[in-house]
Amino acid sequence: MNVQELKNEAYKLSVSDRLILIEGIVRSLSRELRPRPNRKGIAQRMRGLAKTDGPPPTDAEVEAMLEECLVEKYLK
Repeated sequence: MNVQELKNEAYKLSVSDRLILIEGIVRSLSRELRPRPNRKGIAQRMRGLAKTDGPPPTDAEVEAMLEECLVEKYLK
């Protein structure tokens, strides 16, 4: 089916069906034309973002930090 045949068929539809068709076409175009973020290199750029100079905290240290945060949040 060519474009002219599609147009002719579209004119046979009700107004509400033509609106639905237009919405579908616009949605498909916006997906194709929307610039996609460059996902390549994101991981490389983020690598080391959370690195620290020291070793990671132990389980006991994490628990103490959590307790301190909760005390600060709920008791102060």
